[in-house]
Amino acid sequence: MYSVNQTTFSEFILLGLSDIPYIQLPLFLLFLLVFVMTLIGNFLILLLIFTDSHLHSPMYFFLSNLALIDVFYSSVTSPRMLSDVFSKNRTISLPACVTQFFFFFSFICIELYLLSVMSYDRYVAICQPLHYIQIMHPKLCTQMVSIAWVTGLLTSLIHTLCTQRLTFCGPNIIHGFFCDLPQLFQLSCRDTFINVLVMFIVGIFMGSGALGITIVPYVYIFKTIIGIKTKTGKVKAFSTCTSHLTVVCIFYGTLIFTYLRPTPRYNFSDDRLVSIAYTVITPLLNPLIYSLRNQDLKGALRRALNKIK
Repeated sequence: MYSVNQTTFSEFILLGLSDIPYIQLPLFLLFLLVFVMTLIGNFLILLLIFTDSHLHSPMYFFLSNLALIDVFYSSVTSPRMLSDVFSKNRTISLPACVTQFFFFFSFICIELYLLSVMSYDRYVAICQPLHYIQIMHPKLCTQMVSIAWVTGLLTSLIHTLCTQRLTFCGPNIIHGFFCDLPQLFQLSCRDTFINVLVMFIVGIFMGSGALGITIVPYVYIFKTIIGIKTKTGKVKAFSTCTSHLTVVCIFYGTLIFTYLRPTPRYNFSDDRLVSIAYTVITPLLNPLIYSLRNQDLKGALRRALNKIK
């Protein structure tokens, strides 16, 4: 982590979403609603999975971890963003800024690796259904999830440690509502070539590795689905993958646009919508996508409501 004596100032100023007075209240209410719905949606999925025996399978074990990550993920940025809407003091200390980035990027990486694990789970379920129980046993599932968490934390730690070489001479204004690497690169008065290089190298190797593990199983999945003779069988097999594919496309699309663009300088005044998409909207969409397209979750919810009645 940073120490204050390494810099010429000890605080950053977050510009937040907007300084226009008449839209601050609508923005606050909108994003408060989104945050509350995100927490309710993900906690509901966690509750259903842990209380309904019909959902005690590898697929829903991975989904419960995804829901838990989304809770942490949105909680890193949203509370601070909401508190800053009406606040006149939007300063954040340097250690707090780096800490926020560490946890934020950790959950991004964990989600990437977990999506890869879920892709492998779908491959085994569709391509080797007779051996699914033997292959996806509880020990293997726990190991894969543990590797995703540890690898995500280590990936974020690499970037966080690299920020120790940066110095900040001013200005100290962050054009956004949370601390992220590209903003810190903009504000550094020291050459950031090594940091950018590390970001691209780690992004290419770790990100492309996770993307490859996510995409390659679907090559075999699509081959298997094409080989299914009945239309009903094809639709049923493909329906188990559409939710996962939708989440993968949204998540990777926003991250690639944010972190792997070839432009040397980032203009976050223009990119706030992208930041909102992958920090606020994505954690909300995940439970909606999985719950609306998943008959098992719908059935578990109906059973839970019937018990309450």
